Amino acid sequence: METASKELVTPTELAKSYDHAAVQKEVSACWDELRLWHTEPDQTKPSFVICIPPPNVTAALHLGHAFNNTLQDILVRWKRMAGFNSVWLPGTDHAGIATQTVVEKRVLREEGKRRTEFTREAFVARIQTWKDEYEARILSQLKSMACSCDWDRVAFTMDAPRSLAVRTAFFQLFKDKLIYRGKRLVNWDPVTLTALADDEVENEEIDGFFYYLRYPVEGGGFVTVATTRPETMLGDTAVAVNPKDPRAASLAGKRVLLPIVGRSIPIIADEYVVLPVEFGGDENDAKSKFSSGFLKVTPAHDENDYKLGEKHSLPRINVMAPNADISLDHGWAEIEPQQRSNTTLAQFLGLSREEARKAVVAWFKQNNLLEKVVPYRHSVGHSYRSHVPVEPYLSDQWYVAVQKQIPGRSQSLAGLALSALTLMEDGKSLSFIPDRYAKTFETWNANLRDWCISRQLWWGHRIPVWQLPEGKSVSIERLNLLFDSGVITGDSTCVCVAPNQSDVEREIESMGFVQD
Repeated sequence: METASKELVTPTELAKSYDHAAVQKEVSACWDELRLWHTEPDQTKPSFVICIPPPNVTAALHLGHAFNNTLQDILVRWKRMAGFNSVWLPGTDHAGIATQTVVEKRVLREEGKRRTEFTREAFVARIQTWKDEYEARILSQLKSMACSCDWDRVAFTMDAPRSLAVRTAFFQLFKDKLIYRGKRLVNWDPVTLTALADDEVENEEIDGFFYYLRYPVEGGGFVTVATTRPETMLGDTAVAVNPKDPRAASLAGKRVLLPIVGRSIPIIADEYVVLPVEFGGDENDAKSKFSSGFLKVTPAHDENDYKLGEKHSLPRINVMAPNADISLDHGWAEIEPQQRSNTTLAQFLGLSREEARKAVVAWFKQNNLLEKVVPYRHSVGHSYRSHVPVEPYLSDQWYVAVQKQIPGRSQSLAGLALSALTLMEDGKSLSFIPDRYAKTFETWNANLRDWCISRQLWWGHRIPVWQLPEGKSVSIERLNLLFDSGVITGDSTCVCVAPNQSDVEREIESMGFVQD
C-alpha cells in the first residue's frame, strides 16, 4: 500500500499568476497534434470566419500586431466553443511599395547599388528572399503566441490562388471597359517614384507661406497672384479671376506675360476663384483673407487647376521630372521647344522643387515682382510611405472606373458597394460595429473617384496588358481568330490576356506586343 501511494500524483497549488512559459508549449503541442485549429466546411453548423489583416512582409510583428491578433483569437475561440464552425484565415501581404523600398535601401546600404543597376528579375529575386525571411518570421511569431489560425490555409497576396483571382478580376473589368489607361493628375511620390491611390496620401498641417507674385499684363500694369507653391509658376497656362470681382471687367480676356519663361497666357474668368475680403469675399474664410483675387492656373501640377484647365481648354505643361526636379524632358519641350534656348530659365533646370521655390522667389524679388510673403499654415498631402509631400503629377496610369455603369447591371462599382448597406444579394445587409462607421463607408464610396491601380514598381502584380509600339496595329478580330474566344480582349494596339495563358503571351510578344 505504501509503494502504491507513492505513485499517486500529489495535488499542487494553483499558481497565483499565469505562467505562459510553463503552460503554452505543452498546450500548443496538443493543439498541433490534434489539429484543433483546422476546420472543414460543415453545413450543419453556423459559420464564423475572420480573415487576418495580413501583416506586411516588410518587418517582424510588433506589439500592435500582438494586441490586434489577441483580440481576433479571443473572438475565434469564443465562437468555436459556442458551437460555430469557426475558422481564422492567416496570411501575409506583399506590400508592394513598402517592401520594395526597404529592400532598395538595404541593397544600397550594403552593396552600394541602386535598383536600376539590376535586371527586373534579379531585383525581384532579392525582394523574394526578403519576403521569405520575414514571412517565416511573422508566421513563427503568430504560432509562438498560440494563435489558433488554420495553419493549413496560410495565404500570401502574391501566391498562385491570389494571383489567379487578381488576373481573373482584371480581365473581366478590362473586358467590361471598366479598366482604362489615361493621362491625368496622380498623387506622385518623388522618392519611391510611383503613383499613389488617394487612400495612400496622408494630410499633414505644415507651416508655409503665401507668396504674392506680380505678373505683367500685356499693354501695361500687372496682376498679383497669391500661391503657396511659387516653383510651379513655370507651368502656368492662365491666370483666373472671379467674374464678381470688380477688376474682372477690365482684365478678363487680356493676357499676361509669364515671368522667367516669357509665355503669353490669358486672364480667364471663373467663379472658382476665391474673392478677397475687400472685394466681397467672406471675412470669416481664411482663404478670402489671404486671396489676392488672381489665381495662377497650373493644370499639370494642381488638382483644382487641372479641372479649370479642362473647363477652359488650357494646355497642361509638366515642368518636373519624376524625382520632382525642374526639367524640360517630361512633356514641356514637346509643347514649347523654344524653352531649351531660354537662358533665363536655364538657371532653374535641375533644381529640386524645394531649391526651385527659393530660386523663383529670389528671382521675383531681384526683378521687383515680389509683392510680399505672408506666413500661412495649411494642409499638405504626404506619402504614407516616404512621408514627403506628394506631387500632383501628369502621367499615364491605369484606372478602374468606379462610377461608370457595369455592363448588364444597373449600377456602378461604387453603387454596388453602397447598395450593400441596404440589401445584399443573399437578403442580408452589411452591418458595421460601431454603427457610425456605416456613414464613413457611405461617404467614402459616394465620393470615390476613378481609382488609380498602377504603380511604378517591380514587386507586385504586373498589369496583364500588352501594347504594340506606336505606329503598329493588329486587328483584334485577327487575334481572336488565332486564339480561343475569351482569351484576349482589347483593341488593335492594346490587349489584355486572360490568366493561365502563357503560350498566348509568348505568341503575341513574338508579334511585337510588349507588356506594360
